[in-house]
Amino acid sequence: MSHTYIEYIFKVEPLQPGTEILIAELGSAGFESFVETEEGVKAYIQFDKMNFGALDKIHIVKSKEFKIEFTSSEIAPVNWNSEWEKNFDPIEVDGKCIVRAPFHPKKNFDFDIVIEPKMSFGTGHHETTFMMLQFVLENNFEDKTVLDMGCGTAVLAILAEMRGAAKLDAIDIDEWCYENSIENIERNNCSKISVYLGDATLLSEKKYDVIIANINRNILLNDMERYRNCLDEGGTLYLSGFYTKDLPIITETCNNLGFTFVENKEKNNWVAAKFVI
Repeated sequence: MSHTYIEYIFKVEPLQPGTEILIAELGSAGFESFVETEEGVKAYIQFDKMNFGALDKIHIVKSKEFKIEFTSSEIAPVNWNSEWEKNFDPIEVDGKCIVRAPFHPKKNFDFDIVIEPKMSFGTGHHETTFMMLQFVLENNFEDKTVLDMGCGTAVLAILAEMRGAAKLDAIDIDEWCYENSIENIERNNCSKISVYLGDATLLSEKKYDVIIANINRNILLNDMERYRNCLDEGGTLYLSGFYTKDLPIITETCNNLGFTFVENKEKNNWVAAKFVI
């Protein structure tokens, strides 16, 4: 069945992190698909699902830190797969790993991951996902029990299984991400990853050797104690989804819970950090 959509074209200044924040807020408001442009983003929502007061609740539109202009128009049904294919290039990580779509040709990499993200966050294009993929490549996951918290497409869990992890849980609060993660796990012939729909309250009875959490600063800070409680002694915590200026408060919170900072990566003001317990 075809649906009529509304297309919003946003111009965003400064482009980053404005576009990332805007996409996250629009996704929460029910927008289904996004195409980033040189000036901002195009966002799409079904006409019959549009709450025309929803944009009043998009905080970044009112923020004084960003200048955001937009126009909207009703459009004919769109072939989303075609739109997505035109805007997704393979990601190569450190010459060892490639993250590609099903329609991209296979190349000779140690780790070949096929992802069809649809609406889900986590193709490797974003700096935080890229850096977390680097951490998974650089560190020992052999026979580890692993949590991928806020899994998005489950790309990090998939690479961790390819790197030898024995048992993995992938959790996301978004139903689309939950369904997409299951699809991508099957697509990559993974057999050791269990996917759950929910938040950190699911962790009360769990124990892991490694936790990967690529979410955002506020959720990380809120859930850090839960991560500590389900991480075995000698375990490793990888965090991302925050900016360089947030590293001190992330580190302080981790230190207060008994974690030791090991190292961090930075890419375009985004940070990924490693801690041990």
